[in-house]
Amino acid sequence: MFKKILIANRGEIACRVIKTAKKMGIATVAVYSEADRDALHVQMADEGVLLGPPPSNQSYLLIDKIVQACVDTGAEAVHPGYGFLSENQAFQKALAEKGIAFIGPDAWAISAMGDKIESKKLAKEAGVNTVPGYMGVIKDTEEAVKIAEEIGFPVMIKASAGGGGKGMRLAWNVKEAREGFESATNEARSSFGDDRVFIEKFIEQPRHIEIQVLSDGETCLYVGERECSIQRRHQKVIEEAPSPFIDEATRKAMGEQAVALSKAVDYKSAGTVEFIVDANRNFYFLEMNTRLQVEHPVTELVTGLDLVEWMIRIAAGEKLTLTQDDIKLTGWAMESRIYAEDPYRNFLPSTGRLVYYRPPKESDTVRVDTGVYDGGEISMFYDPMVAKLITYGADRNAAITEMRKALDEFYIRGISHNIPFLASLMSKQRFVDGNLTTNFIAEEYADGFSADDLPAEDPSVLVAVAAVINRLYADRAASVSGQLPGHEMHIRTDWVVRLNDDYHPVRVERAGNGEHYAVEIEGESYPVMTDWTFGEPLFVGTVKGKEVTVQVDGLGIGYRLFNNGAQALATVYTPRGAELAKVMPKKEPPDLSKFLLSPMPGLLVSVAVSEGQEVKSGETLAVVEAMKMENVLKAEMDGTVKKIHAAPGASLSVDEIIIEFE
Repeated sequence: MFKKILIANRGEIACRVIKTAKKMGIATVAVYSEADRDALHVQMADEGVLLGPPPSNQSYLLIDKIVQACVDTGAEAVHPGYGFLSENQAFQKALAEKGIAFIGPDAWAISAMGDKIESKKLAKEAGVNTVPGYMGVIKDTEEAVKIAEEIGFPVMIKASAGGGGKGMRLAWNVKEAREGFESATNEARSSFGDDRVFIEKFIEQPRHIEIQVLSDGETCLYVGERECSIQRRHQKVIEEAPSPFIDEATRKAMGEQAVALSKAVDYKSAGTVEFIVDANRNFYFLEMNTRLQVEHPVTELVTGLDLVEWMIRIAAGEKLTLTQDDIKLTGWAMESRIYAEDPYRNFLPSTGRLVYYRPPKESDTVRVDTGVYDGGEISMFYDPMVAKLITYGADRNAAITEMRKALDEFYIRGISHNIPFLASLMSKQRFVDGNLTTNFIAEEYADGFSADDLPAEDPSVLVAVAAVINRLYADRAASVSGQLPGHEMHIRTDWVVRLNDDYHPVRVERAGNGEHYAVEIEGESYPVMTDWTFGEPLFVGTVKGKEVTVQVDGLGIGYRLFNNGAQALATVYTPRGAELAKVMPKKEPPDLSKFLLSPMPGLLVSVAVSEGQEVKSGETLAVVEAMKMENVLKAEMDGTVKKIHAAPGASLSVDEIIIEFE
């Protein structure tokens, strides 16, 4: 077994690999960029090596520097995680030349499966079902349009070297094919240094289901499936194992085809074969990822296997001690990807410091894979993932219930995050029923995500919580020393809670011991039990016998409360104070309709208009690149460009003015 390994990655996946290495008694070496000098993976590792400046092409993608780091530290093997160099055959070869083991497959398997065009040809030869499409190299935009018309719309345009949803566009007509080809080519060039794309038929009502494989070069096993259909912009958001759609016969057929493909490329490690599955359970090969998948924890929870440990053991020359019959799927696991993005602003990336970061407590039913910490920073240079929240239950409903509870307990401040969106997804009846396709988000949130999409909860729960918190503060004020004997402060019991814009008369008294409260809201009883204390961000207890977890932020004379993805402003008044509050004028927000503002920090790639030009609603105005993704900014209404405030190449801050209209 290796004595020391280097992890050629960052963030949560580097931390994940370090955990298993420590469990196995293996020393670890972290590599990092200047932006990650204080990162969690660097703190967790036994040693750290600085690679260079923050951009990944000057740090995490430098093969020579990483190989030299292995030589300098005596690392005998490298685990590449996912992304970066994990599917780069040149990296594997460079390590092999120095006698350093690559914890993954050999260069030929990486090369064969990493090229999506070649991999489909190989899959077809191995007897694997494939999607109709054009696998040749496409020279220009017009050829791409012609090919798309021949295949028949809708078509999917994909980067050959792509992954993670980058360099991928769906086209329903000629106009979208033309724009999609150019955009996918540009994104592929900047993300992978390879601008080749291919086109294939888009399967309607599709599910994205993948098979985990594990091979030591002789024995090859399929380790169940994962359902990854809940996607936004082709990036997975929710994953689960097993799939609520796959029956035993389909699982076996998909598994056997995944094994056949793995054997065709002499695969040796953990890998994933991805399929697209239609409504009739017909399945077609999509791609093979010759690395660890982001969503591997759900497979680990339902099988009891540590996939990272097996990757290390296989790379060290050990053989699998498992047979196909040993692979049993027990219970249900679900994973939510927590991203630093604002779901209320079209999921735009959010960067900055994690002023507060408190994930749910880990247990037999809750797992948190993360690479950040309280006070750490979310950088603009890398993927916006903050953590992966994984829950486990005896069945799918139990896993969903655990997930909803854990999302309520996940306390993040300082950046925007997608927890409200995840909570909304979990509450959708269609999701609960398992009626999933890759179009789920586009169909359920056709007009984008808004507060209206959050589950409707009884507002009285938050009113009761606000009333009890206010009562606790009143009790504390009454106990302050310095009062005259016999002149104890009277504690008011009647209040009015303003929740957003609605006023609720309440009465709150202590009942029994210090953790019980009798709350009456507009004549109805809401008994509350909690041991909440001042400064605690989570109000955990019961309201009317139902367990609740409410996040509490102090806000002047009131509180901002978060529950089930929704937030509400709560202010507690005396009855007279409430009367006066109702007649106070509201401050109107400034009119920013005449400006195009940068919705995120990023690089202004291009400006598509000029001063004096008339623009129509829906026209492209500018492109901003952030966190390795191109974001196209379009006109929301007709207008005339008055002034362009920023030139291509400019580094923009959030809400910086790009274009002003007349």
